[in-house]
Amino acid sequence: MNEKSETLNQETENVKDENVNSTEAGNANPEQESVEGAEVNSADQLEKLQKEVKQLKGKLEEADNRYLRLQADFDNFRRRSRLDQEAAEKYRAQNIVTDLLSVLDNFERALQVEADNEQTKSLLQGMDMVYRGLLDALKKEGLKPIEAVGKEFNPQEHHAVMQGEDENFGPNMVIEEFQKGYLLKDRVIRPSMVKVNQ
Repeated sequence: MNEKSETLNQETENVKDENVNSTEAGNANPEQESVEGAEVNSADQLEKLQKEVKQLKGKLEEADNRYLRLQADFDNFRRRSRLDQEAAEKYRAQNIVTDLLSVLDNFERALQVEADNEQTKSLLQGMDMVYRGLLDALKKEGLKPIEAVGKEFNPQEHHAVMQGEDENFGPNMVIEEFQKGYLLKDRVIRPSMVKVNQ
């Protein structure tokens, strides 16, 4: 009986050892596989993260470029608006001044009439006062007559309607003015109609 129980105990221990060894062997492989699997997964994740970082950097750079372009467009718009506003303020009287130029022309023609009696002289003096008052008001707004006779022809300020020959003037000089031209500050609002020497 003792021999039997010793044999039984021996076999039991052998089975236990086999179980332990098989368990250890079974446990060793999954751990190794999980470590290798984790390395593969972490490499994939790292690659995905790098791609995402690259995409996000590209999007950020694109957004920065869009922002800078938008800011530059806004600065240009603000500058153009300021220049337009300054020009509108500077030339605010241009429409009314342009309309009044024909009135000035009529006054000048009327004042060239020769007075043959006291009543006509008195009327012309009154017209001259009104004309000068109107001219002074327009000068305050920046209206200036363009000098023409004796000056070299300038196509930006003069409109040549005739050519002539005059020994007293050099070539391409204005020898006669038919209609006075005007500047409003630095802008030509009506060129002078002139006769130019050949």
